Amino acid sequence: MAIPPVVLSGFADEAANQKTAVQQFAALSAVGLQYYSVRFIDVGNGIKNVMDLTKTELKTVVQLQNEYGLQVATIGSPIGKVKLIDVDDGTSNRFVPFAKYLSKDVRHACEVACTLGTRLLRGFSFYHPKGTDPRDHLPQVIDQLGQIADKCAEHGLVFGLEVEANLVGQTGKLLAEIHRAVNHPSLVLIFDGANLVCQGMTPDEVFAEYLAMKPGLGWLHVKDYRHPSAAQRLQHVDEASLKNFVPADLGDSGHEAIFRDLRDYLPKLDRKMRKLGAPGVVFDLEPHVKGGGQFGGFSGPDGFGVALRGLCRVLDYTRIPYRLTDFDEILRRRESS
Repeated sequence: MAIPPVVLSGFADEAANQKTAVQQFAALSAVGLQYYSVRFIDVGNGIKNVMDLTKTELKTVVQLQNEYGLQVATIGSPIGKVKLIDVDDGTSNRFVPFAKYLSKDVRHACEVACTLGTRLLRGFSFYHPKGTDPRDHLPQVIDQLGQIADKCAEHGLVFGLEVEANLVGQTGKLLAEIHRAVNHPSLVLIFDGANLVCQGMTPDEVFAEYLAMKPGLGWLHVKDYRHPSAAQRLQHVDEASLKNFVPADLGDSGHEAIFRDLRDYLPKLDRKMRKLGAPGVVFDLEPHVKGGGQFGGFSGPDGFGVALRGLCRVLDYTRIPYRLTDFDEILRRRESS
């Protein structure tokens, strides 16, 4: 069975020193990417989260991405990175009443995705009060994520739920349970190995979390993390202090084993995501090689290039095909302009 090429993408703000749109798009097109994910960007009025761009600024993004031959793969929205319950738990996470959040923030995120021409909206599973068991909050999270999936479906979008520390869906097994309970075609899961390793998981444990997520998988974030000493399981991760992110071929996530297993599943997953309107199975680079935190990360144009080459090495080794911009593509753009 032929293995379909995966869609290589990347968080463009990671590749730009000042996060200007021109820097981001020049860097990504120069390394050969045709797809990118948008998170923070400066289109002339200072750095903003994509959720805060005006209609005029969004039109500018569309114009510039077309000039550089790029398309949006996903919206790197912060949807779901708010408190589940309005309690003071010692964190600075904000709380928004869910009805307001759904009608304002989620709706607006959907509109941004439609304007920028993507079907894929990244999000999260809400912060439970620090020190509590995330399982105790599953019923509320399942209900709220079901409503978010409904809102996305109204706009023809897919909501991708990313595994990340400190959220209710902080492990693959918890996310898989949420996915099964919501049982909505517009909800898929996003695997991110580094977000598991930084919680103290070993490569074998990360692989088990990936297997749990596999039936609900939609796309992948690609970054890795390397423990400076023996891994220790953490109940709460100080995201501001994380500094050991590395390319996918150097860390403790075990990307080689994960990609080998995923390879034979790619035809089925590719069909699933294309039916949902995606360009295929997205491997989204979010390298953080010069630092990362709760709401973003940075690699610089040099670090981003190193991270992309690291990912391509693992893909080549595991015989997963992918496509970078080639001369034939340049000719097609020239002839259509």
